[in-house]
Amino acid sequence: MDNKPAAVEMRNITKRFGSVLANDRVNLTIRRGEILALLGENGSGKTTLMNMLSGIYYPDEGEILIDGRPAVIRSPRDAFDLGIGMIHQHFKLVDVLTAAENIVLGMPGRLDLRKATEKIRAICDAYGFDVNPKQKIYDMSVSQKQTVEIVKVLYRGADILILDEPTAVLTPQETDKLFAVLRSMRDDGKAIVIITHKMNEVESLSDRVAVLRQGAYVGEVMTAETTAQDMTNMMVGHAVTLNINRPEPVNPHPRLEVKGLTVRNEDGILKLDDVSFIANSGEILGIAGISGSGQKELLESIAGLQSTEKGSISYIQDDGTREELLGKDPLSIQDMGVALSFVPEDRLGMGLVGSMNLADNMMLRSFRAGHSIFTDRKSPYKVAEHVVRDLSVNTPSIGTPVRRLSGGNVQKVLVGREITTAPSVLLTAYAVRGLDINSSYTIYDLINRQKEAGVAVVYVGEDLDVLVELADRILVLCGGKVSGIVDGRRTDKRELGLMMTRIGGADNG
Repeated sequence: MDNKPAAVEMRNITKRFGSVLANDRVNLTIRRGEILALLGENGSGKTTLMNMLSGIYYPDEGEILIDGRPAVIRSPRDAFDLGIGMIHQHFKLVDVLTAAENIVLGMPGRLDLRKATEKIRAICDAYGFDVNPKQKIYDMSVSQKQTVEIVKVLYRGADILILDEPTAVLTPQETDKLFAVLRSMRDDGKAIVIITHKMNEVESLSDRVAVLRQGAYVGEVMTAETTAQDMTNMMVGHAVTLNINRPEPVNPHPRLEVKGLTVRNEDGILKLDDVSFIANSGEILGIAGISGSGQKELLESIAGLQSTEKGSISYIQDDGTREELLGKDPLSIQDMGVALSFVPEDRLGMGLVGSMNLADNMMLRSFRAGHSIFTDRKSPYKVAEHVVRDLSVNTPSIGTPVRRLSGGNVQKVLVGREITTAPSVLLTAYAVRGLDINSSYTIYDLINRQKEAGVAVVYVGEDLDVLVELADRILVLCGGKVSGIVDGRRTDKRELGLMMTRIGGADNG
């Protein structure tokens, strides 16, 4: 592989943010005609390193060579001029503009939108992307927005592509399609870097793996010559157990019953269509579906955050007494003694206040009377310390605003806070999105502990491999309808992927 020409050489790259050393004299080579997987725990400096290559940040020390020549990259425009394009984990699109307008935004010269649209269609036809250039971004699903981001960098002539968590919102079938495109680009001589926490993707797609730990480069291996276990050990620095425990449910009984739930959004579009299911105590009910299939609306309806058109949501006490949750606001639901913990898809938009520090964000849950596993409920600082310690949150201090943390560490803070409320029903949406593999397994263990404590867990997940290992039953949503409910021990991700794209399937639940 070393005989392939180097597209990028990063030499002794160092980046600091105040007292935090994000990258420490990193040396990294990216070669043409290969796919490089960049691995590391949350806060290890992966995204920061690639942000310097793509012009978002500028290194404090070190140099970058492109095709053997020193390059100064002070802006995304500089990066594009050098053929570098990055598809970020959090999309950088303007919602009120069309796909075509976003793709050409900031391009030099006079804009001819008609010719631009023709070029966009040609790129989409060449790679099999499904994009309507005239569609507004706010009308798109998350997966469509990701496609626009990819087309945007291709439109601008990028031959060095960086993809940050590219399959987070894709079905297995969509992932296969994307990987085929990336392999084709690699075979055409493009240099491709993927940042991902999914080891099965690293093994199936990449040619070489480079590992960062605590901001420093610790080594590289050829993918064909290593294993997921070895790569994880390199990331963490010690041996890690990669097994998801799935204890059998003990005395499960109905805790939450949803009947005929129908929800429309503000524009009158049907988001949930006659959805019915039962969530049992001491059980993990997984929810699978393409992004935008109604997962968000389902959890928000249960938590009292979403108005509904019809249906019922019954909370069932241990003695069989039923209480209707629909029509009650979130505070009323808490006052009933029903503890619903909700980890939303949008971490900083809905879950946390970015300008507030860790302790103050904990206080958002603890300032009202309610259940808690902590004896001193008046000390959110102690809660924050507990979460930082147990989930290994990488933060300078408890007093650091959460917006200064990496995306994965923000997620740890949010999940940790929600679990500390000792819920009877735990609703989680994408609880491990953006987390490294070691942190993800910590979260799986915490969720299983909730299950063993008799909590009814509703787990919305996007990694189907995890769903079939973790969940007892899996409900599949397709276009707002229940496509089926299957036994997690008797299904596989291919079956789930097919159910996610069409209505139908036996109900084994």
